[in-house]
Amino acid sequence: MSDELVTMVLEDTRDKMTKAVSHARHEFASIRTGRASPALVEKLMVEYYGSEVPLQQMANISVPEARQLVISPYDKGSVPAVEKAIRSSELGLNPSNDGNLIRLSFPPLTGDRRRDLVRIVKKMAEDNRVSVRNARRTARSELESLEKDGDLSKDDLVRAEKEIDALTHSTEAQIDDALSQKETELLED
Repeated sequence: MSDELVTMVLEDTRDKMTKAVSHARHEFASIRTGRASPALVEKLMVEYYGSEVPLQQMANISVPEARQLVISPYDKGSVPAVEKAIRSSELGLNPSNDGNLIRLSFPPLTGDRRRDLVRIVKKMAEDNRVSVRNARRTARSELESLEKDGDLSKDDLVRAEKEIDALTHSTEAQIDDALSQKETELLED
C-alpha cells in the first residue's frame, strides 16, 4: 500500500517537473533571436468578435525568409485586429498590412537588445525553477502527511525524499541546459 502511494506521489511530481521543463523551452522559443519563428506570435491573443483568441487559431503563419513572417488570417476582416495585437505586444515589431495578409520583418538585434533578451530569458528560467521547487515542496508535504498518518515508514520517507531531490536536481539541470542554449543563440551574431 505505502509503495503504491509513494509511486503515485513520485509520478505526479515527475509529471509536474517535466511540464515545467517543456514550458520553459516553449517560453524560450517565443523570444526572438533575429530569426523568424512562428512560435514568436502563435500564442499572441487577438481581440476577435469580443473574445480573446490565440493567433494560431485564426491565421496561417509561415516563414518565407529567415527574417520574415507572413500571417494570413482565415477571415480577412480580422487583419486589423491581428495588426493591432502585434503592435500592442512586447515584440517590438512593426507589421506591414496589405489588406489580405501581414508581413513581419525582423531587423538584426543590437547588442543592448540581446543583453535585455538574455535577462528576460534568465528570469523565465528562474520562474520555471521555482515551479519545480514548488512541486518538490508539495510532494514532500504529501509524503510527510503519509508518514504522519502511519501509511509510510520513516525509512521509506527518507528514500522517497532522496528520489525527489535527485529528480529536482536533474530537472533544474535540464532547464539550465535549455537556458544556456538560448543564451548562446541570443548572443551569437
